[in-house]
Amino acid sequence: MSEPFHDHFSGHAPDYRLYRPAYPTGLFAWLAEAAPGRDLVWDCGTGSGQAAVGLAEHFGKVVATDASAEQVANAEPHPRVEYRVAPAERCPLADHAADLVTVAQALHWFDRDRFYAEVRRVAKPGGLLAVWTYDLHSVNPAVDVVLDRLQNEFVIPYWPPERVLVGAGYKTLPFPFPEVAAPAFEMTADWDLARMVGYMNTWSATKRFIKAHGFNPLDRLAADFNAAWGDPATVRTVRWAFYLRAGRVG
Repeated sequence: MSEPFHDHFSGHAPDYRLYRPAYPTGLFAWLAEAAPGRDLVWDCGTGSGQAAVGLAEHFGKVVATDASAEQVANAEPHPRVEYRVAPAERCPLADHAADLVTVAQALHWFDRDRFYAEVRRVAKPGGLLAVWTYDLHSVNPAVDVVLDRLQNEFVIPYWPPERVLVGAGYKTLPFPFPEVAAPAFEMTADWDLARMVGYMNTWSATKRFIKAHGFNPLDRLAADFNAAWGDPATVRTVRWAFYLRAGRVG
C-alpha cells in the first residue's frame, strides 16, 4: 500500500525543474566533509533533483527518492544519481547503507516520526542527516514592495499550513538527533525578471490562488513588477533566507 502524500508540485513538474533555484555549492562541500564517508547519499524528497545533482559532485552515488512520479520523470539526469519513486517513510536502501541523508525544502511535508525511523535504519552509524529550507526571496527595496503585495494581498491565505514551518526556518521542528554546528550559507541567484516570475509561478500558493479565483496574481502585478525592475532583461541578484539543521545518526 502506498502512503498518501502532499502533492503540490506534480502538476507543474517541468516548470519546477526549470525555475527552482539551485542550492549553495559550499553546502555540498561542507556536507562531504561532515559525512563519515563519501560512498552513498539518500536524498529524500528530491523533487527534480536540485540537491541530488549538487551532492553527486562530491559523493560516489546518490539515491534520490520522491513520492511524485512526475517529479522523478522530470528530474535532472546525472551519471551518479539514481532516481526512484518512493515515499519518504519507506526508503528502497538497505540497512545502514548511507553516509548521508538529505532533505531539501521538503521535510515539512513528511510524516516526520516515520521518516526519522527510516533515517535511523538507512544511515550508517555516525552518519549525518542534513535538512534545509529557504523562505521568501528578496531583490531590492523597489522590487520587494511588489513582492510584499503579492504575498500579503493575494497568496498568503493559499499557502498550505505546513508552510509555517518554513517561515520558522525549521527551528520549531522536532529534530531527534545530536545536532552538528554548521556554517552559514548564502543562497542567491542571478535572474532576469522573466526567470523570477517563472519561479513564483511554481509556488503552491500561486497555483491554489489561480484555481480559486480564475486569474494569475502575477498578471495583475505585471506592470508594477516591470516598473520596479526596470529593463526586464536586466539581471539582478535574488536572495533567500537559508536555514540548515544537521545531526549525527546513532
